[in-house]
Amino acid sequence: MRSLLRSGVALVAAAALGAGIVLAGTAAGADKDNGKGLGGQPATASQIYLDEIKDYGVCRGTDPECYHEWGNGWTEGEQKRIFVWSRTAGPRHAHLGTALGPGLNPPLNDNNVAQKAMIAWAAERGIAVDYTEDLGSFSRLNNYQAVVFLGSNRDTLDDTAQTTLMQYVRGGGGFVGIHNAFGAEYHWPYYEGLLGGANFYNHGPNRDGTVETINNRDVSTSFLPETWAFKDEWYNLIPYPSFVNVLLEVDQATSEATPAGHGESHPVSWCQYYDGGRSWLTTLGHDVAAWTDAPLAGDEFFKEHVMEGIESAMGVKQFCTV
Repeated sequence: MRSLLRSGVALVAAAALGAGIVLAGTAAGADKDNGKGLGGQPATASQIYLDEIKDYGVCRGTDPECYHEWGNGWTEGEQKRIFVWSRTAGPRHAHLGTALGPGLNPPLNDNNVAQKAMIAWAAERGIAVDYTEDLGSFSRLNNYQAVVFLGSNRDTLDDTAQTTLMQYVRGGGGFVGIHNAFGAEYHWPYYEGLLGGANFYNHGPNRDGTVETINNRDVSTSFLPETWAFKDEWYNLIPYPSFVNVLLEVDQATSEATPAGHGESHPVSWCQYYDGGRSWLTTLGHDVAAWTDAPLAGDEFFKEHVMEGIESAMGVKQFCTV
């Protein structure tokens, strides 16, 4: 079913929390009960703090006014470069393979298929990639136009790295979260907000499903058919994403195969501006075949979706069109 979560509004943190201060504008095309807290109606401070939607103390939503032109986005003539982070502090997905050695750009093993795919896909677009799982190398993020969390999970960052990521985003950097990036940093509210006010709850077995293209105006979806087959774990989310631009959903039949599924509106990809940066997110990407040449229905759509999302988060292409 076509989502009611088509567009979001920007939430701006205010020092004064008086009940009459308007902190958000009306969302275009929003409807009642659309998962955005107030169905797109103007949100006052009192409403924000009394509803069930968390406040993360930052400007967030689909309004470009939340973006900071502070130097971390791509500019014309600049080398395109991304930073891929795949450190896991919990269960490790098969597509990530063996844990990487120390340092920046350590040798890859044959089973590090997602990292290899990301490097190859980026090279096709003239994008240089640095990758690591070493906290000592989680630095100098200002050298990159996007930071990609590729299945990194649990307490993947220490305090220093958390600060580094936060400052990078605030400076206009792009953040891309893929699949088990939604199983990370459960106890860091800022990161949950960066994910769109959402996080992983559970999933069923890896299984075939039907993806619905909800917003075909964004660069990461403009080439997709209305529906397409794919195989994944179909993450269920608590909290549910809020004030975001939903790009893709899984259909109701696939969603309701697990008790915690979201039924008619089960998002699997979305985007937002967050605290000065750009954030593009997808829960897709579990199956090893999605990252290799092994046959998998919809894998070319997945590849294009991810890479267009990355380029938009970098600022190379238009970001998060509603």
